[in-house]
Parts: sequence; C-alpha cells; structure tokens
Amino acid sequence: MKVIAVVSAKGGVGKTTLAANLASVLATSGRRVIALDLDPQNALRLHFGVPLDSIDGLSRATLSGDPWQSIMFDGVDGVTVLPYGAVVEDDRRRFEAYIDHEPQWLLQSLESLRLDASDIVVIDTPPGSSVYTRTALCAATFALNVVLADAASYAAIPQMERMIDAYAAPRPDFGGVGYVVNQVDQSRQLTKDVLKVLRHLLGEKLFPGVIHQDEGVSESLACDTTLIHYDPLSQAAADFRACSQWLMSRVDSIAVSPGSVA
Repeated sequence: MKVIAVVSAKGGVGKTTLAANLASVLATSGRRVIALDLDPQNALRLHFGVPLDSIDGLSRATLSGDPWQSIMFDGVDGVTVLPYGAVVEDDRRRFEAYIDHEPQWLLQSLESLRLDASDIVVIDTPPGSSVYTRTALCAATFALNVVLADAASYAAIPQMERMIDAYAAPRPDFGGVGYVVNQVDQSRQLTKDVLKVLRHLLGEKLFPGVIHQDEGVSESLACDTTLIHYDPLSQAAADFRACSQWLMSRVDSIAVSPGSVA
C-alpha cells in the first residue's frame, strides 16, 4: 500500500475537503482507497455518507482494543472510511498519549488490514503541529501539503517542512512531498502574485494546476458527499481529477524498500 498524509501548517485551507475528493477520484479510477481520519473534528466521514449519529472510529477502537475491521464504513464512490470517532475529552487525551508513546501504532494498525500493494490510504490530519500529524508522517509514503495563495500560507511552509524533515524524510521508504494550492480565485491580483512566488519557490514539488474556488464544494458537503459525486462536471471536480493524476504519478513512482510497507 501507499500512504498519503494530507497536511497543512495552518487551518482553513480546505484540507479535509481536498483529502475526501482526492480519495473519491482515486476510488472511481479503480483503486482500493481507505480514507482515514486522524483529526479529532471527525469531519472526513461527512463527505462519504457515514451516519451523523455514528460514534465509532479508530480512536474508540484503539482504546478498547477492537480491530479496525469493525469500524470500517463503505462510503460513497467506493471509498472505505475509517473515521476518527466520537470520544469524550478524557478519552481523547488518553488516545493522544497512547499514540504519542507508540510511534509505530499507525503503521502496525495499517499492516493488520493486509492491504495490497496497489491500495491507497489517504490520511486527513489536523492543521499545524500535533501528535496526529507526527504519527501520520511516521507512516507516510508521500506527504501532500495543502496551501492557499496567500501570505499566511507562504509564511507557514517552513513550519511543515521542518515536521516532514523530522518525521518522514529520514525513512528510506518515504517518497517526498508535494504541494497543492486550494480554493483559488484567479480574479484577484494578489492571488496571481502569490501563485507566481509559490511556483518559483516550490518548482516541481507543486501541482502545476490549482484547485479553483467552487460553490459546489460546500454544497456537496451539505449533501453528505464529495464534489466528484455531487457535480462531476464542475471546474473544481476537473481540478481534483487533474490533481489526482499528478499525485499518483508521483506516488506510484516511489520505490518501496524491502521490509517496508508496500
């Protein structure tokens, strides 16, 4: 399997929506895709039709010792969803302490699913530095950093690069990092200027296109589904498909060392 950690140094960049729609595109292309939520907001499931009143998830399963197979949901577009789950504050803290003490927890849990080499795991993480992001990077084959075309995102890039350098880059099976610019309104001159700076700074690490701002994104979430499912002919849906192709060209070229996750 290949593990894609979707990360961001700051909030409000549409990271969860991007993770959900990329997972959707990959699944509709014939790949088996696991959408795994490592964000306590437990929002990734909302894109895949998981019942709103469901409290099951990997946090509760880990604390109770239940197998992950018992909390896997069949989501829209053929995506298998592993929600974070709903936990009280004390249990959330216990879960965070546990995974902080067990850095291989995520990798070992994924290995227990016995996924095939062609299967894809897309991990949604909270913004910024957290035990969840560190855990995801420790298991990632590839990191996808989501940014906006604004000054705050530009300034925050070094923060996430330091995390990737510390927790992912030293591993021989880590294949690198890519960047995608989300929620782009190209009618604004500042956006165009920041995009030019980002392209100069990031070079081939940056997805050559962008994800355009699209009202259908919020509308699809209101309908408990992905934009790919809700409005497949929209501009943003076309952007997600192009980004997915670029992403998989990067991920599928990663050589997996013997003994690591395939």
